[in-house]
Amino acid sequence: MWEFWRRHKRKVYVTLGVLGSGYLVYKLYDAHRRRLSDLERELAGRHESDELIKAQMQAHFENIQRISDMTTLPHAMLSLSSQVAEELDVMNLAERLMKGKGRPNTLASSERLELWDRLKILSFTRMALSLWAMTMLSLYIRVQVNILGRHLYIDTARGIGSSQLLEEADLIERNDEQQFLSSADFLSNDGLSTLISNMQAAASGVLKGNHLKDLFNTTVLHDTIVQILDTFMSMGNPHHWVDYLMPQDARVQDLIASSGSDSTDLSHATKFDLLMAETRAVLSSAEFGNIVDMTLKTVVDALVEDIEVQSEGSLSSGMPLAKLLPRIAQMAPLLLEEPSRNRFIQIIRNIQEVELFFTLLYANAPIG
Repeated sequence: MWEFWRRHKRKVYVTLGVLGSGYLVYKLYDAHRRRLSDLERELAGRHESDELIKAQMQAHFENIQRISDMTTLPHAMLSLSSQVAEELDVMNLAERLMKGKGRPNTLASSERLELWDRLKILSFTRMALSLWAMTMLSLYIRVQVNILGRHLYIDTARGIGSSQLLEEADLIERNDEQQFLSSADFLSNDGLSTLISNMQAAASGVLKGNHLKDLFNTTVLHDTIVQILDTFMSMGNPHHWVDYLMPQDARVQDLIASSGSDSTDLSHATKFDLLMAETRAVLSSAEFGNIVDMTLKTVVDALVEDIEVQSEGSLSSGMPLAKLLPRIAQMAPLLLEEPSRNRFIQIIRNIQEVELFFTLLYANAPIG
C-alpha cells in the first residue's frame, strides 16, 4: 500500500482535486439555479399582481367614465337646460308679437320694433350660450374623469406597492370624489347669471347693425355665430370663462401658483383641493384653449348645417333675418338635449384631436 501510495499519490491528489472542484462547481450551479428559479417565481408573482392591479384600476376608471356618461353629464345637462329655458325665455316675446300681428292696434310701431330687436338679441344669445355651455360642460366633465383616473394610477404606483390589492387601499376619498364630480353643477347653479349677461352683451354688439329685412345665408349666419363667440371669449382676462365652470378658491389658486416650486407644502391640501387645482390648471392651459377653439368651430359648422337642412335650402340662397329667428330659437333646446340623444356631444367625442388631448391628459400630470 505504501509503495502504491508513493507511486500514485500525485494522481490521487489530482483526482480528488478534480472531484472536489466538480462537486463545488455543481453545488454553486445548483444554488445559482435555485436562486434563478426563486427569482423567476418572485417576478412572475409580481407581474401577476401588477396585472391584477392594472385590471382593477382600469375597471375603476371605466366605472368613473360610466358614472360620468350616465349620471354626471346627463344631470348637469338637464339642470343647465331648464335654467337656460327659464332665464332666456323667447316664447313670451314671440307670443306678444303674434298677438300684435293679429291686432295691429295693440302695439305701436316703435314698440313692435323694440320687441323684434329684443327677440333677435335673445334668440342669438340663447343659441350661442347653449352651444358654448354644452361644449364646455362636455369637455369639463371629461377633464374631471381623466384627472380622477390618472390620480388613481399615480396613488397606486406611489402608495400601495405591487403586493397589495387595489380594494385594500382608499386611494381617493369617496367624499372628495363625489364633491369633485358634483362641481359640474357650478355652471347652472352659480356661473349662469354672469354668463348670460356677458353672452348677451356680445350678441348685442355683433347684431347691432343687423335689421329684420337683412338677408342671412349660411356664410353670414356662420360668421355671425363665430363673431359672437369670439367676442364673448375675448372679454376680460384670457381665461375669464373658466370662472363660469368652476368656483374661484384662494386655496386652489395658491396650489396652482406654487405648483412649480420645490418647496410647495401640500400637507394641508385636501384631495379635493388638489383635484380642483389640477382641473383649473388644465382649463387654463394653452393646449386646452386650442381644443376649445377647435371644438367650438366644429360644433358651429354642424349647427349651421342642421339649420340649412331644416330650411330646405332656403338658407343657402338667403332668407330675411325675421324668418330665420324662429329657426335660431328652435336650435337651443337641441343643443342642450340629453347626452345620449345629443348629436353635437357625439360630434365632440369623435374629434380625433380631442381624443388625443384626453389620452395625453390621462398620461401626464400638469401639477405635482
